[in-house]
Amino acid sequence: MRMILEAARDLSLRSLGQLGYDAAQAAIIADHLMDCELRGLGYSGLARILSIAGRLDGKGPARGPMQTLRESPVSARMDGGDHVGYLVAEHATRIAIEKALSAGIAVVGANRTWYTGMLSYYGEMAAEQGLVMAIASNATPWVAPHGGTQGRFGTNPICFAFPSADEPVIWDIGTSAIIHAQVVLAKRLGQALPAGVAFDADGLPTRDAAAALAGAFAPWGGHRGSGLAMVVQLLGVLAGSPAMPGELEEFGYLAIAIRPDLLTDPDTFRQEVSRYAAAVRATRPEPGGATVRMPFDRSRAERERRRAEGAIDVPDAVVSALEALPACAASGR
Repeated sequence: MRMILEAARDLSLRSLGQLGYDAAQAAIIADHLMDCELRGLGYSGLARILSIAGRLDGKGPARGPMQTLRESPVSARMDGGDHVGYLVAEHATRIAIEKALSAGIAVVGANRTWYTGMLSYYGEMAAEQGLVMAIASNATPWVAPHGGTQGRFGTNPICFAFPSADEPVIWDIGTSAIIHAQVVLAKRLGQALPAGVAFDADGLPTRDAAAALAGAFAPWGGHRGSGLAMVVQLLGVLAGSPAMPGELEEFGYLAIAIRPDLLTDPDTFRQEVSRYAAAVRATRPEPGGATVRMPFDRSRAERERRRAEGAIDVPDAVVSALEALPACAASGR
């Protein structure tokens, strides 16, 4: 279904309200999900509200407060109170930015959360403030290590963000061959998965989304991606999560922010980042190949294109399911 942006955002806000989120919480979550839609990542967009609804299971959002358990001028450790990660990671990122702007460097960890979303969303927040940021988030062990067929780490995104004299440079990847949200949406829409990205519960390759959710996903990048995913899993432990979080619970989110002037002239640094990005884009492409891009170029271009069009495409089944969401019985508590 083709939806104008205002209508899509309104649907997301109304749906989140039905789940028991207050206006401020719904606005934070909806902004993140709409950014996914604008960047062409619909599986992490409005469809994610249905997954949130399934996780809440009629009980409403967590009512425990997000708390800071440990703190210093350059660090903080948060208990996310079992709130969805869009809220916890956004709050943790703001703390990291504030501390880094003041002290020059900051490390913030948060646990007891789930669905932390696109880490590049938080990376952009930091880069807009002139900070370099590294972010990692672990998850439920849905992904098998290289050579295995049983889950031992999450889809485990990792992100680095750099301010520049023009557009920030942002690299954000998941370390699995397919993202959990993609598999969930494929199941919802009755679509087959690509070959070679998942195993069923018996360890056999599968293209069936339901079987993959009962089994494990393959890692991205063979043994290299598998090793990187293990590193992210342990960085999540540093943030307070268990080594292998349960199903959609106890994720760990770690953000490290650095003010460039600790090490170099910040204006010179930003200019050098821009010069390097320009040099990469000017690389001679392979014969018959497309123009070489920097990380995040595609996402940025897709976002601007959809903003200019003023509309996005959302599967009919997702729109119908969102419109049919019942009001959460716990929303008035």
